[in-house]
Amino acid sequence: MLDRVNEDRGLLLAILTVSDRSARRERADLTGPELKNFVTQRGGEVVAMAIVSDEKEAIRQKLIEWCDGQDSPEIILTTGGTGLSPRDVTPEATLEVIEKEVPGLAEAMRAESLKKTPMAMLSRAVCGLRKQTLIINLPGSVRGALENLEAVWPALGHAVEILRQKISDCQQSAHSHFKDKT
Repeated sequence: MLDRVNEDRGLLLAILTVSDRSARRERADLTGPELKNFVTQRGGEVVAMAIVSDEKEAIRQKLIEWCDGQDSPEIILTTGGTGLSPRDVTPEATLEVIEKEVPGLAEAMRAESLKKTPMAMLSRAVCGLRKQTLIINLPGSVRGALENLEAVWPALGHAVEILRQKISDCQQSAHSHFKDKT
């Protein structure tokens, strides 16, 4: 089982690319590897990567497998399937597996993206928790996925500290932060 209390290691993430064409090997997955690069450059570790088709059941199964497994990642990044196309079902699959929604992350991603494009308001991304894993839906494009992840990255370490039960709430973290400054 992963050591969730080791403060010296970075975040443990998994990346799930949702794309019919990439799953059929008709198109290379460019976004998943770029997300992995982003994570590793910031001290995180990608412990699993997979590609599934735009099928709700395939997405659900992989999310459940990763969240419920003995070596579950702390964060799962999904990329793709968050738009308006009839095949875009990642948010629905995510909603079926999470136990708690974390809407602030999706709101922050959309707010930051709106600074760059009005199309951001069409995103249906969902973020939430299943057991001790945070699931974050990102767009399928490299640029969109990286911009959205960058928008929420500063909060993810704190979220994982709470999931690791190193702190119980934001006030405790804020108090520690201020104590260190004096």
